[in-house]
Amino acid sequence: MRLVSWNVQWGRDALGVVDLARTVREARRLADFDVLCLQEITRGFRALPGGPGDDQFAELAALLPGFTVIEGIGADLGVSVCADPADPAAAPGKPAMGRAPRRQFGNAIATRLPVAQVFRHLLPWPADPAAPSMQRVALEAVLDVSGATSSGRALRVLVTHLEFYSERQRLAQVDALRQLQQEAAAHAAQPAPAENAEGPFARTERPVSAIVCGDFNSAFGSAAYARMLEPLAGSPAFIDAWTALHPGATPPPTAGVYDTVQWSDGPLACDFVFVTEDLRGRLKRCEIDGATQASDHQPIVLELD
Repeated sequence: MRLVSWNVQWGRDALGVVDLARTVREARRLADFDVLCLQEITRGFRALPGGPGDDQFAELAALLPGFTVIEGIGADLGVSVCADPADPAAAPGKPAMGRAPRRQFGNAIATRLPVAQVFRHLLPWPADPAAPSMQRVALEAVLDVSGATSSGRALRVLVTHLEFYSERQRLAQVDALRQLQQEAAAHAAQPAPAENAEGPFARTERPVSAIVCGDFNSAFGSAAYARMLEPLAGSPAFIDAWTALHPGATPPPTAGVYDTVQWSDGPLACDFVFVTEDLRGRLKRCEIDGATQASDHQPIVLELD
């Protein structure tokens, strides 16, 4: 199974040009992926730099025939207000007509594997008046990684994007990710019976094995990174897939390599793929691509045996 995790900045490259189709082509160049985990996908946010399309989740579905595209919305805001007198559809203080009814910002999973269940977890957002912030989300899909149907081996894949400005919020969000793992392990150990096969009261069993990937906005070795790797009661702990396959090495930077304007303090490694310890023996490859300039972040390619 091949997975690509990438903060694509709504398809905006290091020079500021938005082209989501190019982003998908670059991901395909890296790997014949079964799962594509993206951060910073938008809907209704044309005002962002470069002018992304009205619905990038729909764009991804069109660009990836044969894939299921799952959306996870973190920030979900009301209609934008436009007071541009040159816009005949707008008036001062009135919502601009003919535009997306909401502005949404979040993550996406695109996969060609069978999808058993989907969970959308809003992450903690404790008040921090010293820093700008937004609501963050972890998007989880339970996938059949064997390619079979109900008898296949299942795996949980989560993609997330933690808060940039507030360490307090990042640490709370890491704690929540760890608690979600413990919750899933408990469901796996003690599944509730299904009420019936057709209704929503299905079996609660979720596989223990998990991949958690994304932009953690936490430098390699930081407090949030270290907390993610701490032991977990009742569940296998998380390990960093890259360091597991490159023991003793420091990962190359994943942000600010080519976009030195947004990352004026210099590049850093802040994008990771964590897997549960039980998957260590199945890790075949984990690489950070340092060549592409299709985003302000570099993608990570994971391959499981």
